[in-house]
Amino acid sequence: MVMQRVLSIERLEAWTVPYAEPNDHNFTRCVTLVRVTTTDGVEGWGECVTLFKEASVACTALIRGWRELLEGVEATPEAVSQAIQSQWWWYGEGGIASFARAGIDIAIWDAMARSRGVSLLDAIGGAAHEALPVFVSSHAALSDLDAEAERWSTWVTERSAAGVKVGFGKRGDANLGFDHDRDVSFMRRLREALGPEAQICIDLGVRNRWTVDEAIRRVVAFEEFGLHWIEEPLGHDNPAGYRELRDSTTTLIAYGEREWTLSGIRRIADSGTVDVVGIDPGRVEGVSGFLQATGYLASCGVQANAHAFSGPIIYAAGLALSLASPVCRQMEVTPRRNQLFEILDRTIADSADGIVRALPGPGLGITVDIDKVSEMALPD
Repeated sequence: MVMQRVLSIERLEAWTVPYAEPNDHNFTRCVTLVRVTTTDGVEGWGECVTLFKEASVACTALIRGWRELLEGVEATPEAVSQAIQSQWWWYGEGGIASFARAGIDIAIWDAMARSRGVSLLDAIGGAAHEALPVFVSSHAALSDLDAEAERWSTWVTERSAAGVKVGFGKRGDANLGFDHDRDVSFMRRLREALGPEAQICIDLGVRNRWTVDEAIRRVVAFEEFGLHWIEEPLGHDNPAGYRELRDSTTTLIAYGEREWTLSGIRRIADSGTVDVVGIDPGRVEGVSGFLQATGYLASCGVQANAHAFSGPIIYAAGLALSLASPVCRQMEVTPRRNQLFEILDRTIADSADGIVRALPGPGLGITVDIDKVSEMALPD
């Protein structure tokens, strides 16, 4: 019998990388990028969706602080998880520790799949879907609601997209999510611009503060125009309010992308108040956390949606995980690529036929240019 050689982590590296996000009014966001190099020289990349500079710097410092803990550990998700748990019990779970764990876990899965010469999708069990329909996801930005609706219609046409997810309460001049009549007027114009087929999802921002009564009134009004789901209309944690909203409307209720762990996903799924759980692999402890979460959601009959509003590593991971997960039914794509995609040595083709398929090649299916990462990263 031929024994497989056990590979270990030879080097663990992390960088804080700022970038301009054109889908968020060119706001400067940050991520922590992670590179794992195994003892056979294979590299794996991960991404922590930390958003703010201070969180990214802290996450980068924590990962670098884990070098002594992890270098020399077997390069498998299970061994790495066990090593991290031996130390983070004092300051986990959640927060910066879960961000750090997510980035490392993605990198480990990428390296492990590359070492075996298979794709991440194959490494996690293969495809439940050969392809998934595209939803265009961005933030409303224009004060002219007709122009804003037309902007979304153009993106849907360009991508042959099945639907849209519109961010309310974001930067820019759209001023949506604050005035009932303005919001309903936008929904009417958006439906007229998109036509009858495209699905419409609304994502409420942290600046929007609706009461349960306001949420019910808004959603009932939106339903006239075929609202598919509404995300976080009552924030990220309001089970009692969501129960009342769900009982008073027919629209799917979505939340969950701010959960860090399987226990958090279980809590909201068990509440019986959520229809679609948003999961970010760059937050919810990586590929392993996403698989655990979607496995549990499948047992509850709850849909999942990969939050992919970040860079190419999270896009690639979210795509593979969505294709592998029976409870995922669409893939969000942004209409404009951000600066983080410049770290690739080749571009990822945009979807123009309304669907996404697995990326070709081993691991995540992308190749990261370390020189570009070093150029973009904040100095140590």
